Amino acid sequence: MRALVYLGPGSAALQDRPAAQLLNGDDVVVEVVGTGVCGTDRKILLGRFPARPGVVLGHESVGVVRETGPQVRSVSVGDRVVVNPTLYCGWCVPCQRGATNFCRHKAGTEVGVDRDGTYAESVTLPERFVVRVPTGLSFRGAVLIEPLACVLNNVEAAAVSFDDTVVVLGAGPIGMLTALVAARRARRVTVVEPDGYRLGRAREQFAHVVDVAGTDPAEAVLKASDGERPSLVFDTTGVGLDAALRLVDDGGRIVVMGFDDTYTVPLHPLRLTNRGIRLIGAGDYRADTFPVAVDLAAELSAPRSGTDGEPFLERLVTHEFPLEGYEDAFAALGGLVRRGEAGGPDGGRGDSVPGPPSRYDALKVVIRSHSGPVGADGWPVGA
Repeated sequence: MRALVYLGPGSAALQDRPAAQLLNGDDVVVEVVGTGVCGTDRKILLGRFPARPGVVLGHESVGVVRETGPQVRSVSVGDRVVVNPTLYCGWCVPCQRGATNFCRHKAGTEVGVDRDGTYAESVTLPERFVVRVPTGLSFRGAVLIEPLACVLNNVEAAAVSFDDTVVVLGAGPIGMLTALVAARRARRVTVVEPDGYRLGRAREQFAHVVDVAGTDPAEAVLKASDGERPSLVFDTTGVGLDAALRLVDDGGRIVVMGFDDTYTVPLHPLRLTNRGIRLIGAGDYRADTFPVAVDLAAELSAPRSGTDGEPFLERLVTHEFPLEGYEDAFAALGGLVRRGEAGGPDGGRGDSVPGPPSRYDALKVVIRSHSGPVGADGWPVGA
């Protein structure tokens, strides 16, 4: 099968790999239909998030069951499924107390990081990490289930309440989903973004959007709110903690969501204790969060009475590329260029490399492994 393999910082390439096959009695072989490009994937290529060279990238995946082991009961051949890539052992101390997100045996199990992922034509996973997609859920809605689980985990950790004023730093897919979920509880949600394309997309959905291009984010938000500070800030960018600390109200909370291994910020403990600020890191989502995300994705993808537009989740997916078009997929997300383009090294190997930061040309990008015809719902014909 074809698979997109991480070669090291700044380099990935399509390779031929053995097709996925059953190894254990509870295994499921999934024919991958498509995988969303996560910000983590981009950070891996930019050298800002660690991954094992030689691993197949990708983890936000949906597909169709093609083979099951003799012990499998919850899914059958032909079922449309979503992959839960947050694996856990189930028997260590954290797992036994329900904290599967802090499983002590993560090494070698992080799908698309140190275990082969889903930018491929097929993948094998244990049954409990393959979940049936609700009937009627479109491909574009289903491919956002895993990011939605991440968002639910962080919003729950923040304990959002009806009197909260919330600021979300970043209007990428995670930022947009965070704002959407938080708005189901909070008094007001403001989305903050410097990129023109993403600002436009955010304004289609949210009433309070602040353009921070070329300005200090904290100052711009305070100006837009007449000096009122938010009680809760979500940093979905991975590089916004400094701005969040200067922005949040006394007694407020900051949830650090984005991943960037190169970002650091000086932190004086008195800044937290004197102002009563709580910094929250939620980690991965627990196993019991994933089915909630599945149900919420179905709800958010349902047609809304009185509207003719696409449901919110479908509108987040703005671009789809075939597996062989992975260079274009990553280039659309900014900060990566293709070899041979201005700013990119020559060499003719056809892999994506770090380049000068650029504007975004997409919101949620999906790489399709399935190359056959699809129906109106985006799933392969006959699936």
